[in-house]
Amino acid sequence: MSRTVLPGFRLALGCTLAYLGVIVLLPLTALVWQSAGLGWTQFVAVVTSPRALASFRITVLAALGATAFNAVFGLGLAWVLARYEFPGKRLLDALVDVPFALPTAVAGVALTALFAANGWYGQLLEPLGIKVAYAPLGIMAAMAFTSVPFVVRSVQPVLEDLSEETEEAAATLGAGPLRTFMSVVFPAIFPAFLAGCSLAFARSLGEFGAVIFIAGNQPFRTEIAALLVFIRLEEYDYQSAAAIAVVMLAAAFAMLLVVNAIQLWHLRYMREGD
Repeated sequence: MSRTVLPGFRLALGCTLAYLGVIVLLPLTALVWQSAGLGWTQFVAVVTSPRALASFRITVLAALGATAFNAVFGLGLAWVLARYEFPGKRLLDALVDVPFALPTAVAGVALTALFAANGWYGQLLEPLGIKVAYAPLGIMAAMAFTSVPFVVRSVQPVLEDLSEETEEAAATLGAGPLRTFMSVVFPAIFPAFLAGCSLAFARSLGEFGAVIFIAGNQPFRTEIAALLVFIRLEEYDYQSAAAIAVVMLAAAFAMLLVVNAIQLWHLRYMREGD
């Protein structure tokens, strides 16, 4: 075995595997084991019940909407922070991380106060027929607020390290700003952009604290899967709660596999292009 500058490979590997086993694999195994107590027929009945299917649909659609918003807004914010200098840039850069530091319950209360019928934003939107608080749109707003830093922080360092020489070369060849961005910049930041969006989507799927205050938690309308799991736990129906959670876990794993496959394809495509 080749020696490295920093010794302790076996110790570091052992600590890493122990951490993954105790903190990650063991809880997930316990979750699957708990749901297995239902039996396949009852498991299917629980996860395909009308209320469970409605909660899955609301959660996934709201997460997709929040991720789509963050894909555009987060990319634009990362571009501004990476490419421009302006007064207050450090403050804006620090504010991006506020959703990480702010308790999600506090975020939910703040968003509810803003978007309620008598809130600062709500009193302007309600006359236009746009209802955010206690509506599906409020779920998207809460998910977008808590997950936007993932897109910004994934794309921003890549944009900062990206050389502007290729953009200048494209401009000298007659490419406009949009063509330059789509042909030169976006392919270079695509893996980071995809990773940020996938993390934002995963965070949105599991969001709980910020959503329950602004959603109104109406079954079949604004009840998310995480809340249904919590309700089943309050009813001491641990196996049903575990079954619903396993479905969300499987969806997260499937999403990660798809994202990794896309990133691998993109890497091969870029290598062939070179």
